[in-house]
Amino acid sequence: MRRDREPWPRRPAPPGLDRRHAAHRGGGRVAGAARRGARPARPGAGGRARAHAVRRRGPPAAAGAPVTGDERLERYAKLAIEVGINLQPGQDLLVQAQVEHAALARQVARAAYAAGARYVTVNYHDPYVVRAQVELGADEGLGWTPPWAVAMLEEGMRRQAGFLSIVGDPDPHLMRGLDGTRLARAQPAEQRRTSMRAISERLISWSIVGCATEGWARSVFGEPDVERLWQALERAVRLDEPDPVAAWRRHVERLDARAKALDERRFDAIRFRGPGTDLVIGLLPGSRWLSAANRTVWGQVHVPNLPTEEVFTTPDPRRASGVVRSTRLLHFAGAEIRDLALRVSDGRVTEVRASAGEDAMREIVAIDEGATRFGEVALVDGTSRVGQLGLTFGNTLLDENATCHLALGHGLGFAVDEADRGGINVSGTHVDFMVGGPEVEVDGLAADGTAVALLRGDVWQL
Repeated sequence: MRRDREPWPRRPAPPGLDRRHAAHRGGGRVAGAARRGARPARPGAGGRARAHAVRRRGPPAAAGAPVTGDERLERYAKLAIEVGINLQPGQDLLVQAQVEHAALARQVARAAYAAGARYVTVNYHDPYVVRAQVELGADEGLGWTPPWAVAMLEEGMRRQAGFLSIVGDPDPHLMRGLDGTRLARAQPAEQRRTSMRAISERLISWSIVGCATEGWARSVFGEPDVERLWQALERAVRLDEPDPVAAWRRHVERLDARAKALDERRFDAIRFRGPGTDLVIGLLPGSRWLSAANRTVWGQVHVPNLPTEEVFTTPDPRRASGVVRSTRLLHFAGAEIRDLALRVSDGRVTEVRASAGEDAMREIVAIDEGATRFGEVALVDGTSRVGQLGLTFGNTLLDENATCHLALGHGLGFAVDEADRGGINVSGTHVDFMVGGPEVEVDGLAADGTAVALLRGDVWQL
């Protein structure tokens, strides 16, 4: 076991990525992975300022001479390793990617070895194989997890390895036309449960980053403008700054201050009100508000989501009531779920409606009892770089950082005081969906019912 971990970031800056001014925080999140893991023009976003909308332009002025593809990937990989994972000398790294992400995965491996990694493993995933299983495979194989997949995760946890996921669907519409129920069932349940436990119990240093592909760009812009998508990603993760690490330091400090202000209020519940939404979600006495950075049980600080714009907590899964409507398209496990609307009573989802993907969503909430209850509440205001891009990415990593969101499924144990951790939601899934926007009002409710405005017109009030 490695000891004497240094805080993030902890090494001199390699060329092109100055780390001199970086700092870290104590708590934080994964998210949405499982959303965490990791948001897009959504309904009601017409009034959103678009000062940073992505245009077809050259590289950021701070970059100087035009940036080549290799230079961009090199800087991006360094950010993922040094800020996202905060890889330590002698630490192993496991990279999960799709075959179309190979160029970035190779740069990640180079950055990891340059940072002192002991060994880098890259596992490639091919969604065309998943489609073949859903379309042609036997029922008994859907949802099955190969034992070696779980063993790899558990061995990585034992060795305190870093885990980096690269996302960016090369064909976002690949799963169209498939049976939504079979598609939802195809998720490897045991692997997801193991991953959720690792995240919730802070047993891994992990991060998620996006990788631009032609198919993803076509889905976002209507044409395969990969350069434009890369510019959007660079803006979102602060690679357009002269000193990206210093920019991340300032960003984390700002979100930390927001989380601290929420913690000091000790709200009993959070209320969302807007078109199609009137929902109250209760909090646990020990619910803690956290932000961008997380700390493993052995003290390694990392930033799970690049980008991240939220403050979040784990609610009381028994106390939620009302109705809620999603404000953005939800992509989950290959399914496209549009205009999602839920009715909630006594903490449980009792009614599911959607204009598209309703069968897939019904299958998701049927995974287990915990899939019908909330495991996360996250607040994002209009200063979000992702939201200001004015784009619908169709990817949770981006879309959930554009606006407020909720998650059905597993709660995050590290966002609750130890005395209350037995009361968090337990599930084999964690599904984030977006509920915020300029038309949605968010209040914090005290135990006596007193309401404190948190968001009005996408502007932070506290």
